[in-house]
Amino acid sequence: MLLPRSVSSERAPGVPEPEELWEAEMERLRGSGTPVRGLPYAMMDKRLIWQLREPAGVQTLRWQRWQRRRQTVERRLREAAQRLARGLGLWEGALYEIGGLFGTGIRSYFTFLRFLLLLNLLSLLLTASFVLLPLVWLRPPDPGPTLNLTLQCPGSRQSPPGVLRFHNQLWHVLTGRAFTNTYLFYGAYRVGPESSSVYSIRLAYLLSPLACLLLCFCGTLRRMVKGLPQKTLLGQGYQAPLSAKVFSSWDFCIRVQEAATIKKHEISNEFKVCARVELEEGRRFQLMQQQTRAQTACRLLSYLRVNVLNGLLVVGAISAIFWATKYSQDNKEESLFLLLQYLPPGVIALVNFLGPLLFTFLVQLENYPPNTEVNLTLIWCVVLKLASLGMFSVSLGQTILCIGRDKSSCESYGYNVCDYQCWENSVGEELYKLSIFNFLLTVAFAFLVTLPRRLLVDRFSGRFWAWLEREEFLVPKNVLDIVAGQTVTWMGLFYCPLLPLLNSVFLFLTFYIKKYTLLKNSRASSRPFRASSSTFFFQLVLLLGLLLAAVPLGYVVSSIHSSWDCGLFTNYSAPWQVVPELVALGLPPIGQRALHYLGSHAFSFPLLIMLSLVLTVCVSQTQANARAIHRLRKQLVWQVQEKWHLVEDLSRLLPEPGPSDSPGPKYPASQASRPQSFCPGCPCPGSPGHQAPRPGPSVVDAAGLRSPCPGQHGAPASARRFRFPSGAEL
Repeated sequence: MLLPRSVSSERAPGVPEPEELWEAEMERLRGSGTPVRGLPYAMMDKRLIWQLREPAGVQTLRWQRWQRRRQTVERRLREAAQRLARGLGLWEGALYEIGGLFGTGIRSYFTFLRFLLLLNLLSLLLTASFVLLPLVWLRPPDPGPTLNLTLQCPGSRQSPPGVLRFHNQLWHVLTGRAFTNTYLFYGAYRVGPESSSVYSIRLAYLLSPLACLLLCFCGTLRRMVKGLPQKTLLGQGYQAPLSAKVFSSWDFCIRVQEAATIKKHEISNEFKVCARVELEEGRRFQLMQQQTRAQTACRLLSYLRVNVLNGLLVVGAISAIFWATKYSQDNKEESLFLLLQYLPPGVIALVNFLGPLLFTFLVQLENYPPNTEVNLTLIWCVVLKLASLGMFSVSLGQTILCIGRDKSSCESYGYNVCDYQCWENSVGEELYKLSIFNFLLTVAFAFLVTLPRRLLVDRFSGRFWAWLEREEFLVPKNVLDIVAGQTVTWMGLFYCPLLPLLNSVFLFLTFYIKKYTLLKNSRASSRPFRASSSTFFFQLVLLLGLLLAAVPLGYVVSSIHSSWDCGLFTNYSAPWQVVPELVALGLPPIGQRALHYLGSHAFSFPLLIMLSLVLTVCVSQTQANARAIHRLRKQLVWQVQEKWHLVEDLSRLLPEPGPSDSPGPKYPASQASRPQSFCPGCPCPGSPGHQAPRPGPSVVDAAGLRSPCPGQHGAPASARRFRFPSGAEL
């Protein structure tokens, strides 16, 4: 702020001259460790500062100049690579269009779909690099003839001779029978003994699914923490900075009308989301504050009643899935084989279609607020979706592996060897059919339901068609569908190693199908979603699906006997037994004892203590961060108040303009006529408003300006302005 000439000319004794201040500022810039590139000056001024930082009379060494040039070239190449990656990013243009027209909530669904595609491609790359390529390149020795097992299976079913004529090639592709002898399924991987091989294909095949799950867990957790809602960390009293959206949302580099239209829609959708979310949360908080104890008790009882009914529906649904899977496996050789193959996927799809409708009906009977209705329905839809896949796994385990079931054919071999010669292939085929059915259902629903509905609504007019209208694009429903497909893919990593390739193709096609459905056949949801909350919810459901897939896989790898006549682990009681064998063959006795100690119970106690210490440190750091955020918020308000007091002190020192001072318009001399806030309608955060001057001593600096806190001495504003060669001022 420039002071008037009358004030700036009166310099108190002891105030340094502008030249001295210039030299002091140059010394500060010379000794500062801030990179020249980060200083807010023109290029000419940055060259001057760079020359000042060079030692006087000393020539820069050649290797130092070369190192600087190398760093500059590396930085420019890195920036160019980042710009190229952003320009060549998958679906960037489509995501920008969707985000502008329908908001960031719907865009987050398509971004999540791209993230799942990336996870599948990374899993495929890992499997191909450590299993497929070594298997083809090394060409391990032939494992020899399979074991000739004499099976005594009383009442074993034989395939009727007329069944084969119903099986054409297309049906073999849909059921997976056409790829039984390919690397798509577990049974096609065969190698010799471990002692005769240089590279352990068995160990790579065993660790690849575990590494894929760990990689997906780390990526999902990182994305989940990155999308964590900031309001949870900042507290309930935090309000979204709507003023920043008002004044800084527009991109003034836009020159195309289409881009301007998309940007307008994007800004409008952001304001709708912020306004609706803030109003709903404020209304919910107000209702909770106004409720009495009796009303709170009634509300809790209604929640309990609705949740009990929804729980009973979930139990009935998963019971239907269990019996459908059991019936399909027990009667797979009957004449209705064509229909029974897809009976479990069909029942799962029917349950997941009717379940949300019944949940919504039961929740709406209680007259909950809209936000509560959506949240309750969404929670039970997640439970139903994951419980369906879990019960499908349990039913397969009971039928194929005789888990919790007494059967004579399971006593000697550990699985139902009479009906399933290679049980890993059978499980892989079931998961393959489930993945195929989910994608076919997506295609059929898009082109056989949504498209005809849009055509009929646009073609006819009337009260019924106005009520029917276009289908609403529900983000949670679509997210649960692709999460279920991804969970099936993770469940089949051991039995069907190339299932991520199949799921990648499905996700790629699903993106364009959903984009066409959204742009042409659907309407946006009436309830907008905030992108941060949506992303956090997506990753949380995905982590639950990952856990659902990891638990059965860990149990099978560590405890279930492998098939006797197919696959890599024919001579092992469990796939994990290959690890002790390789340790005994490749490690010295000291290494074997170390690994044995790491796997024993004696190591669990130090590990538990270490984890407790790490957890304590993390909790302490979280609490310290919360206290630091609270202090910073108070400091921000305090700094704003200090600036306001400085402005008031300066306004009192300024001479009131007389009639001869300026030929321009006259301003009122009273301080009460000056505005108390720069924000129209309400004071800025930390602004004093109509307050009396603060009591207490104040320090008077060299210019005669009072500072509200000690130590804030300074020269006059006119003396603190320094000019660079380019004309910039400090």
